[in-house]
Amino acid sequence: MTSKYEQIVGARYHIYNSLFLNLPFQEISRTGTLLPLLHHYCEEGFQKGESAIEILHQFFNDLFPQATAEEQFDLLFKFIQYVERQVALFDSIEDSAFEQINEIAGKGTVTSLLLRTRFDRKQKELIERLETFSLRTVLTAHPTQFYPGHVLGILTDLEKSIRESDLLQINLLMQQLGKTGFINKDKPTPYDEALSLCWYLENVFYQAIPEIIQSLCTGLQISLTEWKNDKLIVIGFWPGGDRDGNPFVKSDTTLRVAARLQDSILKCYYRDLRALRRRLTFRGVDKIIIAIERKIYLWAYESERGYDKVDDMVTELMTARKKLLDEHNGLFLNLLDAFILKVKVFGFYFASLDVRQDSRKHDYVWSQILDTCAAKGQTISSTDFLKLSQKEQIDYLLSLKLSLDENKFEDPFVEETLDSIRAIGTIQKNNGVTGSHRYVISNCQSALHVIEVFTLVRLLLGSQELELDVVPLFETIDDLKHAPDIMHELYSIKEYRAHLEKRKAHQTIMLGFSDGTKDGGYLRANWSIFRAKENLTAVSRKHGLKAIFFDGRGGPPARGGGNTHDFYASLGDTIENEEVQITVQGQTISSNFGKVASCKFNLEQLLSAGLEGAVSQRDESQLSDEQKKILDDLAEVGYQSYLSLKHHPKFVPYLEKVTPLSFFGDTNIGSRPAKRNASEGLKFEDLRAIPFVGSWAMMKQNIPGFYGVGSALKAVNDKIGIQKMKSFYEDSLFFRTLLGNSMMSLTKSYYEATTYLGKDEEFGEFWKKMFAEFELSHKQVLEVSGQKGLMENNPAIRDSVRLRERIVLPLIAIQQFALMNIRTLDDKNKVYESRYRNLIIRCMFGIINAARNSA
Repeated sequence: MTSKYEQIVGARYHIYNSLFLNLPFQEISRTGTLLPLLHHYCEEGFQKGESAIEILHQFFNDLFPQATAEEQFDLLFKFIQYVERQVALFDSIEDSAFEQINEIAGKGTVTSLLLRTRFDRKQKELIERLETFSLRTVLTAHPTQFYPGHVLGILTDLEKSIRESDLLQINLLMQQLGKTGFINKDKPTPYDEALSLCWYLENVFYQAIPEIIQSLCTGLQISLTEWKNDKLIVIGFWPGGDRDGNPFVKSDTTLRVAARLQDSILKCYYRDLRALRRRLTFRGVDKIIIAIERKIYLWAYESERGYDKVDDMVTELMTARKKLLDEHNGLFLNLLDAFILKVKVFGFYFASLDVRQDSRKHDYVWSQILDTCAAKGQTISSTDFLKLSQKEQIDYLLSLKLSLDENKFEDPFVEETLDSIRAIGTIQKNNGVTGSHRYVISNCQSALHVIEVFTLVRLLLGSQELELDVVPLFETIDDLKHAPDIMHELYSIKEYRAHLEKRKAHQTIMLGFSDGTKDGGYLRANWSIFRAKENLTAVSRKHGLKAIFFDGRGGPPARGGGNTHDFYASLGDTIENEEVQITVQGQTISSNFGKVASCKFNLEQLLSAGLEGAVSQRDESQLSDEQKKILDDLAEVGYQSYLSLKHHPKFVPYLEKVTPLSFFGDTNIGSRPAKRNASEGLKFEDLRAIPFVGSWAMMKQNIPGFYGVGSALKAVNDKIGIQKMKSFYEDSLFFRTLLGNSMMSLTKSYYEATTYLGKDEEFGEFWKKMFAEFELSHKQVLEVSGQKGLMENNPAIRDSVRLRERIVLPLIAIQQFALMNIRTLDDKNKVYESRYRNLIIRCMFGIINAARNSA
């Protein structure tokens, strides 16, 4: 039986895909006609265990026996270009059907939350929770968006035309897609990355967030002017502020981005004020609105600042509101109230810009500061500083009364680091405190790492009430294990504790899923973060403080992605949940938050997950001690299984020689280097999570998303019995979500494409080890879940994955063909090395774009 998804999306795709054959481009009909034949050869050949070289040799031998090597390459590139556009078309069709294939009033939406609240008579509890709860979605510059900005613009228009069934416009836009390049010729700068994300702020979030708040107010019968929580949904922003491993982000970049964010929101306000002015034409009200509009115009377009702070603008708007009520019967009051809400929500900053840097950089900066100041007799030297115990080092830094502004440092990096902190003060003055108030410390491994930044900020921005949160980021398995002890030590420092008291007794703590998975595998990373949150909650509560958790998640399950809202709904009361904070990256921004409908749906899912506890405490969100012990065992077995692969002598060589990992740096999709260090050769510790996970995804092996799951389930099944495991799966939302997201990784795997590696002299045994764990994981998750097929309980996503993987099958074969040839270059094919390299890189775009959350 044809599924609902196939009827709505699949059928449309096949209809519109046929239009490609009639586009007026050279040889497009030939390419489109031959592509299904290549698909057939790939499907049949992979099932037989043939390699991509054998498949393509057979294809050309049967259909083009006289073709030269250049003609073959030319056709392969045409296939890539054709499939890239098929994927783009599919994205637009799926987006246009969003409301039909998703239950936009179903579970996890505001509509559903309000219905349940009324049914359980918990309106009062929900209103109280809404006054303090906050969702912070942080848009990052991490390079996982393979569509250039101009292509995303075409896709937005194409989606609209498909919704309207405008066949003429669809045909024109498909012609435009055919003529438009899909790759960036140059790497974007950090500022370019910020500009591309500003589009989403202006065209999506600016509309979606106020609409969600209005829905809540309507459902709870609260007027917009009575709404108390302007920070219910906050947009965070990393482009221009994230320095970790990106030498191209400078303090002037940070200031430029902050200025652009302000410019964007002012232009949005001006646009709305022009529309508002057309309705509020009444005596007394019109003059106020015109005056406000004039101020915003001069500020946005002529750099003449209109207001010192946003409260001044709100006061003027409220004056207009009072006149509208008192003298004009409140006509069009709803329009004015909606605009006032936007001003309160977005202020003069639009998005809150975080600054991030690696702790090792701060170690270096302090060594230079101490040595420079020691030469003037102001401090001890860095050598003497290192001789102190950590407690003594902390006490010494906190005792310093230096004037860093009066000292000049020879190393430009030191000055740049200090300027990055000064930039925060400048942004707070220009955009408001919310415009930039967090400094994230990557690779945080001690209380000293936090105090290093805390002291720099105090010395540079003054020791009065510090409007800044210093946020430690714990990423590796060891860091997560030691995090509670580090925070206990930090909370015990008098000066830092006094600072927290001025920050509402809140401490934001960031936890990184990506590096945790790379370090310890899927199960260990997810469970270590859960345990760390429990322990960090306990130690914070013990000190009379509240932990705010900020999750560094990527798109795929291997990087903490997948159905993230279910994770938040499943955490229980042993983990602090006053706020949900999460990073959103590249592909996930465009696929989950790229349109108003999808943005509202996904924001509501996260909101509801965080708010549900106020309405109903679900038993399935509470893990018993026995269930936690099962997860301890699963995580440990999964960890050991993953380590057996990670420490295999062929693990790094396989990544370097067999996968597309080494080609990520040539894609021009992000400003950040693909490796943390510029050293030659590949070291595991230098690998960034995005190319690491993305490479496994393109190989269709998805190791970080499932490896160790099968071994862990089998071991624990054998220990406690399959029935107990099945009951655990039925009773626990956390466990269901954990296995459900891993099923997504398994569904996106296609080991048939690399069966040839099982016979490889160097990597045969290693490939067989991976494949064995894949088969075991596939078998075990189905047995425990009781499902007959992977993702049986999520048919829409399953069908989307299947159709997408089918579209890109020829690209998988072409990329494997090129990778194999690169590995075996000899005198005969050395002349084609650049062609092979280009094939690999070009295939990356289509494969990653089709998966939507693979990097």
